Order: sequence, then C-alpha cells, then structure tokens
Amino acid sequence: MTIGQALLSFTLAAGLLTITPGLDTALVLRTAAVEGGKRAMLAGIGICFGCLLWGAAASFGLSALLAVSSFAYNMLRIVGAIYLSYLGIKLFVRAFAGTSAHSTAEPVLQEHKGGDGSLWLRRGLLTNLLNPKIGVFYLSFLPQFIPPGVQVWSFSIFLALIHAAEGLLWFLLLTNATEWLSSWLKQRRVVMAIDSAMGAIFIGFGLKLTFEKAR
Repeated sequence: MTIGQALLSFTLAAGLLTITPGLDTALVLRTAAVEGGKRAMLAGIGICFGCLLWGAAASFGLSALLAVSSFAYNMLRIVGAIYLSYLGIKLFVRAFAGTSAHSTAEPVLQEHKGGDGSLWLRRGLLTNLLNPKIGVFYLSFLPQFIPPGVQVWSFSIFLALIHAAEGLLWFLLLTNATEWLSSWLKQRRVVMAIDSAMGAIFIGFGLKLTFEKAR
C-alpha cells in the first residue's frame, strides 16, 4: 500500500465512521438545537481535540495500556460511565424543572449566557477522552493504514488530524442544518423533548459502559 492509497483509504473509512450516529453526534446536535451553533461547534472542537489526543496516545503506544491493563481500562470505563450518566441526569432535570416556566427555551439557556466557551469545549473533550473504547479503537484502527517505510508516530498523528478535520466538517454541517429550524427548536416543548431524549441517550451510553463485561 502506497502513502496515497493509505491516505485515501483512511479518509474514506474515517469519514464513514464520522457520520455514523453516536454519542458525539448526539452531543453536538443537542447543543446546536438548544444552545446555538457557536456552542455546538465549541463542543465539536473539544471532541475533535480529544480524537487528536487519543491519536497521539496511540501513535506513542500509550493507549496500548488500555488494551493490556484491565485495571486502567476498567477505571477509565467507570469514570466515563459516571460522567455520561451525570450529563444525562442533568439534561433530564433541566427538561422537567422548567415545565412551569415560559413557553420558550429562554429559561433553559439562561444559565449558559456569558462565559468564555470553556464549558462547551470541556464537555466535548471529556465526553471523548473518558470513553476507553476510543483509545482501543485508535490503537487497532490506525495501524491498518500505516504504509511501509513511513515514520509510524508522525503518520499516525497525521491520520488522526484527518479524522479530526472530518469531524469538524461534519459538526459544521450539523450545526448549519439546525439553523433552519432554530426558532422551532427553541420552543419550550421542543427543548424539553430534546433534553429528555438526549438525557436518555447519555444515560444509556453510561449504563452500557457500566455493565460492559469487565476485563
């Protein structure tokens, strides 16, 4: 496999993985619908930065620890499950705490006004980093696209950059799509439905990690 073939193959494979519905897509969609496109992109940037960190860890062999160490993997799995469940419960509380409020989403958004964006960056980053499956995935996925004769660590990071760039483009597409429905999406009942659904998804992912077979 030549370098060109490796890059093309990886770009196509990573692109398909990027658009496959999952937790990252759900987080960005919910943030875009309820809190606006700018904050959704900040969360997306945090997610993509997490991918870069996992890619760098895989390129230097650090994420191999997750593949061979039951303790390290299970600790990260438990912390990730707790964090995802926390986000899900928070969304549920937010959805039903405002049932007697105004008919729009303004009360829900009020707590997020102002700030420097670090909350959304951190939310995206932690959602990504606290999922040990991503580290194991990178460790097993990237080597398939490393052609002979290249410097493994630098080429692996370059592949991770491609994946992150595809993620940013996908998140940009999602946030722009929600702009067309922004006025409808910010109605109180719609916000409640979105927060309830996303809360269930986050708790579901948390429970999935919790009850995953221990290593």
